[in-house]
Parts: sequence; C-alpha cells; structure tokens
Amino acid sequence: MAKAKKLPSGKWRTQVYDYTETLPDGRKKKHMKSFTADTKKESEYLASQYAFTKKSAPATSMTLQEGIEKYIATYSAVLSSTTIEGYKTIKENAFKSIMSTPINKIDSDIMQRAVNEECQRKSTSRRCKGKPISSKTVVNEYGLVASVIKKYSPGTILVVKLPTPAKVIHDISSPDVIFNMVKGTEIELPVLLAMWLSFTLSEIKGLTKSGSIKGDYIFIDQVTVTVDGKEIDKKIAKNDARNRMLLMPEYIKQLIDKVPTDRLVTISAKAVSNRFTYMLRKNGLPHMSFHDLRHVNASVMAMLNVPDKYAMERGGWKTDKIMKGTYMQTYRAERIAVDQKIDDYFNSFIEESSHKSSHKSSHKK
Repeated sequence: MAKAKKLPSGKWRTQVYDYTETLPDGRKKKHMKSFTADTKKESEYLASQYAFTKKSAPATSMTLQEGIEKYIATYSAVLSSTTIEGYKTIKENAFKSIMSTPINKIDSDIMQRAVNEECQRKSTSRRCKGKPISSKTVVNEYGLVASVIKKYSPGTILVVKLPTPAKVIHDISSPDVIFNMVKGTEIELPVLLAMWLSFTLSEIKGLTKSGSIKGDYIFIDQVTVTVDGKEIDKKIAKNDARNRMLLMPEYIKQLIDKVPTDRLVTISAKAVSNRFTYMLRKNGLPHMSFHDLRHVNASVMAMLNVPDKYAMERGGWKTDKIMKGTYMQTYRAERIAVDQKIDDYFNSFIEESSHKSSHKSSHKK
C-alpha cells in the first residue's frame, strides 16, 4: 500500500500508479495519480480506494463533452425534457477548459481549477449579464460532471471544494399589488393560476379546456415544456403529487370562459415570464420570478393557517404515504372548506378593486 508524504503546506499526499504513456521516441513514461488531503489517513484511504476500483474499471479515453452526451443518451428515457435541456446547456457553456479533456485524466486538482474558473464565468442572462454566475449554478453544473465521471471512470475519486450558495431572501410584492398590476392584461390568467392555485408555468402551459376542465374543477395531469425551441406536452404520472384537481374560483372561471382557444395560455412560457418581469419593472416593484408566485401562494396559505397537508396537496408538493392516506379520507369536507377560505381571501381584494373601478367610472360621469 502506498504511503502518504507530508507536504510543506502541512497537507498529506499519496501517489499511486495511474497509466503508462508511450513517448514519440518509444520510451515509456509512468504517470502517477496524487491524492492530497488534510490527514495522512484520509490521503492513503483515497489512494487505496482508487487503486482497488481501478482494477475492475474499464479505461475510457472519451472526453468530458463526449461523456455528457453519452450520459444524456443513456438516461434520456428516464430524464425529464427540462433536465435534458439543462444538461445540454451545461455541456455547451460550463467548464470549457476541461470539456475536451479525457475523463480518466481529470483528477481533483484539475477539477478544482475548473471549478475556480467556473465561479468567475460571466452570466449571459438579461438580469445578471456581466456578473459571475451564481454559486448554486456552479454546484448544479458540478453535480452533472461528477455523475458523468463516476459512471465512465469509476476509479476516479474527486475531492473538490465547492462554493456555498448564498441564501436569497426575496422581497416579494403582496397578492393585491400583483393582481392590480396584471388585471386586464394578457398574462392575468397565468399569473392568477400561479398565485391563486399554485400552478407552475409548465403546468399552466399544459392546460386545455377539453382535457383539464371538468365541471367546476380544474385538473393537472400534464405539463408543457420547451425543448430545443419546441413545446412538448408530457403526461404526469398518476402517482405523482403534481397530479391533482382544484375547485375553480369563479373569477378564474370567468377568465377561462373568455379564452377563444382550447389551450388556456397560447403565448410561450418565456413570453409569459418576460412580460411578468417587464410589468414589475415598469411598475417599480421588486424583481421576482414567475415561479415566485407559488411562494406568494404558500405565504397566503400560511397566513390563513391552512394545514400543511392541504397546502402540500394544493401545491402539488410531495407528501408521505400516511399523509396522502389521511388526505384521501378527509378531502370532501375539510378540503372544500380550505378552498373556500383561500378563495374568500383573493375575492376580497378582487371585489375591492372592482368597486374602486366602478367608483372612478361613476365619478367621471
């Protein structure tokens, strides 16, 4: 077993045989793989783990970019369209300095340098253009790369220090302010579906009159996602928490009745999001994403003391089996009361807004 040596820095390094390179003149050059850690024991452990797994691990010369492509192809049947799109984005934009590096040549030092460089990469998004990408983005990107390396070079053990994502505290506008901002606009319906019923944008895009509306209820059983610029409808599994039905508030039902097409929202998800952001900026309101509207809904339910199990059911958040079982037994009576309580809250400022509009109209006359 290889022994660790103490470095001038105080850390410990253990070297084990990696591979032999044939030089142009025919000579052989041995390459060693180093494992540096804070303690002698940890360094030797990492080295021994590598040596043990390397014996049974098939060598691979594919580059990191090729590995990501193969990883996507291998798991395409079980990955969501959105996840695949995200992986492709990482392949095109992240860790450019090592994308052409063979996977079995990427060690902790190379990966750490790549992570350090990635932390300095400038964002290209409209809101953060010119600023370094977020720590959360770097962590998510590394998660994919680490999974690819683990699959195609199982003998590689990475010890990498990642940035710590900062906790972001959003300054979110109140529901009545948001309602008055979007009232009468083309994004009023999608905004209320998110803020009132806690639907995600992909769920909203998947809604149709023929498939989602049944009597006084609105059903979520499919989502619409954008992949390579094309919208794709995808059914939600029956046992998925997102598969749910909610009683339609009368105000939202009236908005839906005015939609001339079968699909409730015809403009793209990107257009909905961009127009929402534009309206916030135009009205001098704090920035929030369209998805933050679900947080507004969660805050309303907390304020109204809605029991967690009903809040999680309405929002399509996952619950344990016992909680689902309890919900199924008590849905008809208590859940309807919860729906009514939330509807009363939203209706209160909708009626107030309508009253003010009527008062202004009569005053002008």
